[in-house]
Amino acid sequence: MEVVKKMDRVILHCDLNGFYASVESLSLDEETRKKPMVVGGDAKSRHGIVLAKNEAAKKYGIVTAETLYQARKKCPDLLVLPPHHALYAHYSKVVNAIYVRYSDYVEKFGIDESWIDITHSMHLFGGPEATAHAIRETVKKETGLTISVGVSFNKIFAKLGSDYRKPDAVTVIMREDVKRMVHPMPVSNLLFVGKATLRILEANGIYTIGDLAKKEEASLSRLLGKQGSMLYRYARGLDEEPVKKYYEQEEAKTIGNSMTFAKSLVGKEEIKTGTLRLADVVAQRLREAKKRCYGVQIGIKDDDFVSISRQKKLKNSICSTKDIYQTAFALIAEAWEMSKPVRLLNVTAIHLCEENQEQEQMSFFESPLASEETKYEKADAVLDEIRRKYGEESVGFARLLDKNEKKKKDEL
Repeated sequence: MEVVKKMDRVILHCDLNGFYASVESLSLDEETRKKPMVVGGDAKSRHGIVLAKNEAAKKYGIVTAETLYQARKKCPDLLVLPPHHALYAHYSKVVNAIYVRYSDYVEKFGIDESWIDITHSMHLFGGPEATAHAIRETVKKETGLTISVGVSFNKIFAKLGSDYRKPDAVTVIMREDVKRMVHPMPVSNLLFVGKATLRILEANGIYTIGDLAKKEEASLSRLLGKQGSMLYRYARGLDEEPVKKYYEQEEAKTIGNSMTFAKSLVGKEEIKTGTLRLADVVAQRLREAKKRCYGVQIGIKDDDFVSISRQKKLKNSICSTKDIYQTAFALIAEAWEMSKPVRLLNVTAIHLCEENQEQEQMSFFESPLASEETKYEKADAVLDEIRRKYGEESVGFARLLDKNEKKKKDEL
């Protein structure tokens, strides 16, 4: 029986290995499974992208999000399979149902990752590492899929553990292992250290998690704002965020924002500005929730409280402010006379999907519009990070500036 300190929780992070590619492999014969294979967009298009790859494809240096054209240059005989997202959602539910057998505390982190708090149930299965292996073996036996499991005393280090060794592995990081295993890791391995944050950290001589752990909280706060304090706690193993109960988590069906204006909006320019303000908030909330949407809904009330509601379902999922704003305003322009006053305006993202499901259907990536769409999403990611660091009002769209500060321009 393994011994665990009384004070410590035991958290697992379970990560399905090469999830999309692994699910697709279930329907292939044994010989075909050994071939280099990726899940991607239109196999005939040079602009389709790699969504997932199997172990054989990894050996050719193929990486997620590169174009199929680039992947084929590395491996001319590459097998490209189309994505089947309904199937991935099904297997995600099946696997999480297995996790729940071992603990009520199971929190999804995307379609292919979950945390499990086994603090109060691990004694039933032989201890922390034994429980992790039991879950890994059960998933493999019942679904044919493999997982990598990290075992630690908090969520952040458990995730580092699941990334430490893949595929089909268990890695334990307890307190006595932190200096040996965690501190030498690149700081980019730490959750929520994106490219922009990494550049700031490296510019200040912080290259490893150990380097980060040596810094004082005050200096990191000066450097990164609230995110600095968060990363200070993460690097030192001070994360105490609980794992949520599986059946108490409500999946968001919509994400919206509405505003009742003190002075009604009148005319195209004022309504555009109001729509952009709401769309910006909705898009930011979508990204924070790691969601995208396949539809946008608008609601309008005038001074007499006469209301209308319109919605549009989209072929491709979106999460950028630009796309949500343009879709919402197009609905408004089609349904509303611009000379009529708008007292209340609502913009809502509907038909939500997980963030890591978006690439499937992005015909943007299969057309010259691909780079344009990617550019706007990258810009939004930069805005999000600036706002996290310096506050919500630190950066925004020119159209939202007070008209006395800047003349309005029709930028979008």
